[in-house]
Amino acid sequence: MGNSKIWMRLILVSGCVVFADQITKYIIKVNIALYDNIIVISNFFNITHILNPGGAFGFFATQSLEIRKFIFLFMSSIVAIFVLWFYRKCASDSIFLSYGLALIFGGAVGNLIDRFQYGKVLDFLDFYIGSFHWPAFNVADSAISIGMTILIYHILFNKIPDI
Repeated sequence: MGNSKIWMRLILVSGCVVFADQITKYIIKVNIALYDNIIVISNFFNITHILNPGGAFGFFATQSLEIRKFIFLFMSSIVAIFVLWFYRKCASDSIFLSYGLALIFGGAVGNLIDRFQYGKVLDFLDFYIGSFHWPAFNVADSAISIGMTILIYHILFNKIPDI
């Protein structure tokens, strides 16, 4: 596969993730007031509008804005550079893995856009059973989770190409 096709795959997959993430967040932002929600399936799923100041599962949420910005912008930059490096090394040999890495990259960019705009990430998908709530998440988080599942599969089953 030509080098340009490899990078086109990254651009298309990551671009679709960023677009879907940002358009859904915009729809939530303009249609649902902050902290309001819409019950979609009673006792199971709401669409809610929250801003998460922390990372996954609210990590670092209680830290100051300056510390959060430094940690998340620094870590996001390191992760993005690693994902791009790893993508370049394995995209031609492992198409499935390259899709996973593109999902991770697109999700990271989607949430990074929020961090630059708001200093927080807009989350809106709220699943729960009774009083047990899964932390609210968004399209970017979903893409990262799917991409990480693909990456972990490749690691566990020793399917990482030699780099």
